[in-house]
Amino acid sequence: MQATAMKSSKEAIQNAAKEFLKFVNQGVSPYHVVEECKLRLKSAGFQELKESEHWNIKPTKKYFVTRNYSTIIAFAVGGQYKPGNGFSIIGAHTDSPCLRVKARSKKASVGFLQVGVECYGGGIWSTWFDRDLTIAGRVMVKNEDKLEHHLVHLNRPVLRVPHLAIHLQRDINEKFGPNKENHLTAVLATSVSAELEAEESSGEEKTVTSVDKTPERHHPVLLSLLGSQLGLKSSDNILDFELCLADTQPGAIGGAFDEFIFSPRLDNLHSCYCALQSLIESSQDSSSLEKETNIRVITLYDNEEVGSESANGAMSSLSEMVLRRLSCTPDNLTAFEEAIAKSFLISADMAHAVHPNYSDKHEENHRPSFHKGPVIKLNSNQRYATTAITASVIRDIAKSVGIPLQELMVRNDSTCGTTIGPILSAKLGVRVVDLGSPQLAMHSIREMCCTSGVLQSISLFKGFFELYPTVNSNMIVD
Repeated sequence: MQATAMKSSKEAIQNAAKEFLKFVNQGVSPYHVVEECKLRLKSAGFQELKESEHWNIKPTKKYFVTRNYSTIIAFAVGGQYKPGNGFSIIGAHTDSPCLRVKARSKKASVGFLQVGVECYGGGIWSTWFDRDLTIAGRVMVKNEDKLEHHLVHLNRPVLRVPHLAIHLQRDINEKFGPNKENHLTAVLATSVSAELEAEESSGEEKTVTSVDKTPERHHPVLLSLLGSQLGLKSSDNILDFELCLADTQPGAIGGAFDEFIFSPRLDNLHSCYCALQSLIESSQDSSSLEKETNIRVITLYDNEEVGSESANGAMSSLSEMVLRRLSCTPDNLTAFEEAIAKSFLISADMAHAVHPNYSDKHEENHRPSFHKGPVIKLNSNQRYATTAITASVIRDIAKSVGIPLQELMVRNDSTCGTTIGPILSAKLGVRVVDLGSPQLAMHSIREMCCTSGVLQSISLFKGFFELYPTVNSNMIVD
């Protein structure tokens, strides 16, 4: 009996991890993350709303809204909800550290055509060397009188940042500190090949701009690749774009016992996926949603990796605007303020697992491990928003659904990262717990976590949506 249960549990863990990998492999840019979320939400019966239009929100119905196509907020309205009731919220972020194509990317050196890139966020840039890179993001196209937004993903290696041979830098294994401006410029092609291609195609009818027509800002070769991918008659119709470099190697399950996930963008697509899946699963059961008094919400923001201070970030007015619209009623002018006092937000962002080769970097009593559950993150200096109250709430819920929890506090002689938690706690006045699944190699181009973390996080988040109103009603604080 126990062996059967363990086998079933392992199968469920593997299935959840494999489904997550489908998500992360599609999410090659924040825009693609939102696109994947939209597809899954629509498939689950969620209705798309527009910020610019009037909303007619109804009990037991499910909705989502996007901003900039890089931030998405989705919610399911409880059957017993009335204005002034609370919001059960899970927040995460759609962006990850990466290299991004510069506004004027056209560069050339010693016979190579290169693409100038900008460092986005705090990546471990040395890990971007010698990787088979591609481009993904969005392109703005002029189509007659319309300005159209198109997603693009060149699904093959087109760029590379090659290392300098050890023979020319003998101390590379002792120290490696690339100049981010000079040494991260990506190789696109050789000028010889570009010239030959131009000659061969000069007499042919082309569907995109020939490479011998030189735009001012970007190599015609790059524009030609984008135009071909989008099926444009001329790449002259490309007005602008926002493009991320991405590793072409997909995420994978590995380890001797298939217990690890090796993947790009675990921080923070792991949390995005688990939040999304928990909202979908918790609202599939009509009886669960019919009894619900709150609105279940996920908020997946852009620009967390660069401080969240944008129209699409957690520091914007977007969260408050959406929650106010959901609370709005002429019968209760303080419905929003009442709702916030009854609300709770899980700031879901990945946590640092203890590293077997660098265990001294963790405080000895706070060393999160793989397979032992999501990690509550605490910091008295408010780098994380967790309090005794919010930690108690999530502990109570975790116990009810059988999910173990761990804790993380950084050493006093170490710096501490931060999340959207303190930002939303301060802006909204909502109670927040900072929590995430443990991982290694955070901000590397290839990160690592455990397979069990996916199912554990989904189960905890689903339990939060279903149990929080009851836990809150039995809590005595203010």
